[in-house]
Amino acid sequence: MDNLDFTGRTVIITGGTKGLGRGLATRFVAAGADVVICARRPPETPVTVEGREAVFVAADVRDPEQIAGVVATATDRTGRVDALVNNAGGAPPAESATVSPRFNEKIVALNLLAPMAFCQAVYPVMQAQDTGGVILNISSVSGVRPNPMGVAYGAAKAGLVNLSETLAVEWGPKIRVLTVTVGLIVTDDAHLYYGDEAGIAAVGETIALGRMGRPDDVADVCLFLASPLARWMSGANVKVHGGGEKPAYLGASTGEVAAEGG
Repeated sequence: MDNLDFTGRTVIITGGTKGLGRGLATRFVAAGADVVICARRPPETPVTVEGREAVFVAADVRDPEQIAGVVATATDRTGRVDALVNNAGGAPPAESATVSPRFNEKIVALNLLAPMAFCQAVYPVMQAQDTGGVILNISSVSGVRPNPMGVAYGAAKAGLVNLSETLAVEWGPKIRVLTVTVGLIVTDDAHLYYGDEAGIAAVGETIALGRMGRPDDVADVCLFLASPLARWMSGANVKVHGGGEKPAYLGASTGEVAAEGG
């Protein structure tokens, strides 16, 4: 278990104030890491575990100068950055045929260009460290399957996979870079997409493992990937999606899919 002890290591988590990001921050703080989180607005309550608290930095991750400020905060505190988790992202639904170019630009900037810039910002710090560093780019199943009402988001998340593969080759062996492709999870905002508890349960039935995921399901995997236990993993796309969604054709002829969704 010593390999999962992050005492003395510094971890930056973007979008670490709520939802999946907060779950990630909580797990790394609990593991002993010095955690720096960033978002445009502070968390409603501090991310604290047994008296240890993640440091918050207000930043728009689409702004390279503000990204530099987050990295500077981390290095000013501890002199190092051992892991970066590019978690910030998201997009509201929009019709692909009518969505504006400006909207698409903003979505791609947040979900692809911002992680790219953050990777560049931590590169010189990690390369200078004897132990190198680890970058985890949080993608989504929306990037590996059709994503109706979210064409820019799906395309950006797909781009993260190639980003990780490319940087793994260019920046190895000192820096390991991986994609974590996340499936359907329950967060504080889940009701906006899946409805009430019955709706969430119905969606969970479409997943191989029979339920939607939780932030800690993903956080545990990220803790492993950032640890020495994953020392020979880089460039991989690790899917954390409960086995994935069951193909619709399996129940189409009997009407089971319609019953599950309704």
